[in-house]
Amino acid sequence: MFAVIKTGGKQYRVAKDDYVIVETITGEPGDVISLDEVLMIGEEGKEPTVGAPRVEKAAVFAEIIEQSRADKIIVFKKRRRQNYRRKNGHRQEQTVLRVLEVSPTGTKPKAVAKAKAPAAEKTADKPAAKKADAKPAAKKADAKPAAKKTAAKKPAAKKTDKKSKE
Repeated sequence: MFAVIKTGGKQYRVAKDDYVIVETITGEPGDVISLDEVLMIGEEGKEPTVGAPRVEKAAVFAEIIEQSRADKIIVFKKRRRQNYRRKNGHRQEQTVLRVLEVSPTGTKPKAVAKAKAPAAEKTADKPAAKKADAKPAAKKADAKPAAKKTAAKKPAAKKTDKKSKE
């Protein structure tokens, strides 16, 4: 099953498990959002349902994977023989989505609820892991300066040996 959705003034053809890069949508990575502006729904072997302008009750559920920025675009303006040059750059804000489900009735599928639950468990485990990692990191930091001091003495000894041989 596929759908044509509209977001950010653009239209996208999406299906389950597709990754789509769209204009910025508010939310944090891991959040599940509902895209309600479904313009068309189609399925293999069947005639597509086209909305006028939207398909009623249809929705596409997607998970926010990443909030990022696009590659830089250079905007260069020049008027010849006028000593006029302007150079600007622009990076567009964007959101990477993974489509979880295309729903013609607009009801949230059970898979969406399951996808949200492991995300909550991961955030609960992170603080405990950070506390456990913090102590060994401090010990490692103490061991590194001692290793540097011994390494610094050895090259100094080699330099004195070279001078005495010459």
